[in-house]
Amino acid sequence: MQSGVGVCCSSSSNWLFGLAPAAAPLLPSSLTTISFPISKSSSSSSLITLSTPLLIASPLRSIASASGSSQLNEMASDDAQDPRLQRISSAIRVIPDFPKPGIMFQDITTLLLDTKAFKDTIDLFVERYRDQNISVVAGVEARGFIFGPPIALAIGAKFVPMRKPNKLPGEVISEEYSLEYGTDKMEMHVGAVQRGDRALVIDDLIATGGTLCAAIKLLERVQAQVVECACVIELPELKGRDKLTGKPLFVLVKGA
Repeated sequence: MQSGVGVCCSSSSNWLFGLAPAAAPLLPSSLTTISFPISKSSSSSSLITLSTPLLIASPLRSIASASGSSQLNEMASDDAQDPRLQRISSAIRVIPDFPKPGIMFQDITTLLLDTKAFKDTIDLFVERYRDQNISVVAGVEARGFIFGPPIALAIGAKFVPMRKPNKLPGEVISEEYSLEYGTDKMEMHVGAVQRGDRALVIDDLIATGGTLCAAIKLLERVQAQVVECACVIELPELKGRDKLTGKPLFVLVKGA
């Protein structure tokens, strides 16, 4: 087990737990992270206890960034001035001590309630991908299901859900990936993606990169081309992008 991150996501597949002061205030206007390495778990009941708490609090910077073989760690400095990015960051709140004391819960439901910030989020992705001939948007369970469909509709692509085991009713192919204690699987319907499809993988957050890596492998097994992975938030201290086998990553807001 590695050390932890004092951030928790509203999707069970993206909870990251750590220690934080019990009296920490609610921060509705900025996204604050307490970051140091952790494994990303898809289990909603998985908690991580830290023996040595470390508190490093800072708001998420509103930037758009991309990385890949041709644009590794590129910062889109022009986009850094885009007011939409700050609006997105400010719309995500952090709830301390939920669901248990010491946990910082990263809540995107406030982003979804803010129709302008939610639209900004979708628009930024659509602007990036509308001219890239994307034929498949693959959404990672669970919050990839929120952002993926409107992007797919806007760019004229089909949406394919990447689900946890035993959630899809038809014939599936599976890809196993590592958790902190054991393994989990991601599944996709057979025939949903065709050879030669150009795929975009969408999730809300990248932490350790395990689920995104599994999604990439599923798509490549059916000989689709993974054009890019895209997330609303990145926790860079966890180095999830390093596990993406060279695939580009596009992020809207990034931890300090």
